[in-house]
Amino acid sequence: MLPPMTERGRFITFEGIDGSGKSTHIDAVAEALRARGVTARLTREPGGTPIGESLRELVINQAMTRETETMLMFAARAEHLARVIRPALAAGQWILCDRFTDATYAYQAGGRGVDERSIAELEQWVHPDLQPDLTILFDVAPEVAAKRLARARSADRFEAEPIAFFGAVRAMYLKRAAANPARFVIVDGEQAPESVREQLDHLMRQWNG
Repeated sequence: MLPPMTERGRFITFEGIDGSGKSTHIDAVAEALRARGVTARLTREPGGTPIGESLRELVINQAMTRETETMLMFAARAEHLARVIRPALAAGQWILCDRFTDATYAYQAGGRGVDERSIAELEQWVHPDLQPDLTILFDVAPEVAAKRLARARSADRFEAEPIAFFGAVRAMYLKRAAANPARFVIVDGEQAPESVREQLDHLMRQWNG
């Protein structure tokens, strides 16, 4: 007898500039979903697999050309999709991913100046048939994010970029959101954490019935 068909899980990505608060709130969303009986799996990019985590260390700590940086992002993503994301979705699990391809457009195209068409070609090669079901964009002014980061920890190669860099990254994120309104939900990341959690909880209740 064939096993029963498993309903595909949902793929939710969390995006925003460094210091936007997305990594803080992703844990709370996972806990809320699990409390409602959802099998929610947390992961991140670059990373999520042993190879992906090794590539992450290179990308955030080693100087390299913008082209190398972009291709390493997609190398880590290809492994992540094959080893974690696709199998989990097929098994009916929900994937909550801290960054995905929108981040590559934002950081490498918006911030570094890589041609968007080059990123689109890599996207079509690595995941032509898969996009997030929902992307939550935590939007904050770069100046606010910078103050948060200064209090948090020593900066990595990306976090050490100037305010103008993050202004360009934010602009690309907002451009992506405007072009994909059915997929993106923009959250004001400058609100009090309690207000953000309330908005996210309401959003997840809508998604989880």
